[in-house]
Amino acid sequence: MILFYFSEAFRSIKSAKTTFVLTTISLTISVLLILFSYISIKISNYYASFLTSNIKINVFLLESVSEKERDNLQLELESKSYTEKVDYVSKDEAAEQFIRETGEDFKKILDYNPLPASMVISITDNYAVSDSIYKIIQDISEIDFVDEVVFKEGFVYRLLHFIDNFKIYLFVMTGMFSLIALYLVYATIRLIIHSRMIDFETMKLVGAKLSTIKIPVLLNGIIAGLISGVLAYLSLILIHQYVTNIEAFNNLLVKDYTEYLLIIFLTGPLLVLLVSWFTLRKVSLKI
Repeated sequence: MILFYFSEAFRSIKSAKTTFVLTTISLTISVLLILFSYISIKISNYYASFLTSNIKINVFLLESVSEKERDNLQLELESKSYTEKVDYVSKDEAAEQFIRETGEDFKKILDYNPLPASMVISITDNYAVSDSIYKIIQDISEIDFVDEVVFKEGFVYRLLHFIDNFKIYLFVMTGMFSLIALYLVYATIRLIIHSRMIDFETMKLVGAKLSTIKIPVLLNGIIAGLISGVLAYLSLILIHQYVTNIEAFNNLLVKDYTEYLLIIFLTGPLLVLLVSWFTLRKVSLKI
């Protein structure tokens, strides 16, 4: 009986070759878009976690602050709920860092060090969002012995905002292609039913079961879904060869490889099953 189902399914494919090919291509594109939407979320979360874990606030101290006042200030900052850690940077360390980063030695011109001592505050992940950062800056600015609070990570939030917007556009595109794929699967099944209506009516007359009519049509769609999975998998391998320099993609591909395979080989058949159930539910044994 299984051989009969498959032979009938392949007969259906032959009777609607063009639509079957279009359905397979559309399903492949949908699977790839769904896959890369998922990967984009993983990659954006990867980079977001990396960026937010390195967000720091520079607190420049007044020139008149004493060593004891500085120690008390450091203890106060370390006690804040938003603080991961506090590193003290002396005037001499600030000068060395300036020379190292710029290559310019101001000591050749000035006979004193104009750079202030500072404290570098690493922010916990829970507070590493733009709204919280500005509240933290305001809170620190009101503390005694603080001359200026500088936050240089505005670009990070602009980048994260861009990534979030990109994901929205990608989701829209994925939804559009998924709808197109669903429609083509629906059109394929309708075309198969229409082109083989005489065969189906004959099968009804000789007492065929409803499953004998529906299962070959369902297999037709599942075959298209499996082929789309294979094509999507080959596409992923090809794309991976050209983006081997993206560390996050490589790490996630190794780490979440099983998840990606499940998306690739289950998305197409599941889309087909969804449409097939909706389309074939109207098929009955009535003549």
